[in-house]
Amino acid sequence: MTAADPAHTPAPGAPGAPAPRPRGEHRYDIDLIRVLASIGVIVCHAAGLLMTAVDRAPAGGRPVYWTALAGDALSRCAVPLFFAIAGWVVLCGAPPRDGGQIRRRLVRIVVPMGVWTVAYLVWARARETTSDPVRQLARDAVFGSVRPAFHLWYLYAYVPVILLLSVAVLLRAGKRPWGAGAVLLGLALAPTLLGDLARLLDVRMPPFSWQFGVYQVVYAVAGAALLSLPRSALAGRGRRLLWLAGGVCAWGAVVAYEHRVHFPGPYASAVVALLAGTLLMALNRIRVPERLRPLLGRLAGVSFGAYLVHLMFLEALAPHVVSAGAGWPGALGALAGLTAATVVLSFAAALLWTRLRLARWLG
Repeated sequence: MTAADPAHTPAPGAPGAPAPRPRGEHRYDIDLIRVLASIGVIVCHAAGLLMTAVDRAPAGGRPVYWTALAGDALSRCAVPLFFAIAGWVVLCGAPPRDGGQIRRRLVRIVVPMGVWTVAYLVWARARETTSDPVRQLARDAVFGSVRPAFHLWYLYAYVPVILLLSVAVLLRAGKRPWGAGAVLLGLALAPTLLGDLARLLDVRMPPFSWQFGVYQVVYAVAGAALLSLPRSALAGRGRRLLWLAGGVCAWGAVVAYEHRVHFPGPYASAVVALLAGTLLMALNRIRVPERLRPLLGRLAGVSFGAYLVHLMFLEALAPHVVSAGAGWPGALGALAGLTAATVVLSFAAALLWTRLRLARWLG
């Protein structure tokens, strides 16, 4: 499924937002990057479950620990790549024409986000994985808590990043997006305002997480610059192989960083930025064979939904697959099998509800 009109695509840069057609050209390479990044998120969370099983220490089970570390390190580039795609869509691929288009794009991300937040609250309650009242968790989620759907943290940062870039684009075009600008100002002032109200009224206020970090904006802007490079600047198999070799070296650097410095590796770390940049350049403007384009387009179109639902499948399957005492074949098989099963189930579910015309609600 490809996007015929950028104005009617899901929110730009969200994990499953189909790439728009800049000047009539559909960027199948960006579809490919989006699908691979979506799978990367699943690898990251599967590796996290393996790492939890060994208490994040080699002593808990060396094969499982090192398998989890390698999987997590490789997948660290997924979130930076999502921000890179988001920046390209807003700044280059399909810049917003007016405030109404910004609103429609964000509704397409916020509505499924809200639906799945409720679904994960019910899921956690049914599985008895949380002792906190559902009403309290739901209230916290409005302000930016990511319990129990921790993977939705990306969307709390994504919305203000896209809002900021979209407002800047419209201002540059000579327009005055008062509504979007007011929402952006509200997001900027909300943490201090809520903190002041909590002190004045002597009440507890949940943390306000509808915020972005500088690194997220930088990834978006840098991604726009790199993804808009002309094909002539990227041509040549030898050049791509050099970028890919650089990505393998960066992967090793992230493994070393996570083992010796901090696990998980921060997305703002230099080694993660290097990994994301080299892999993006290796895939940028790559030619996708004609026979694969329809399937790739469909997968890219539903990868946002797969991203939203995948944690349910992952958490349901993990207890039957993950074992801290596994040897090397068992550890590698657990990560590969858990990832593959979750990818298949998540994308199949998203394809199904898209065919049933529920994508507006489920992503």
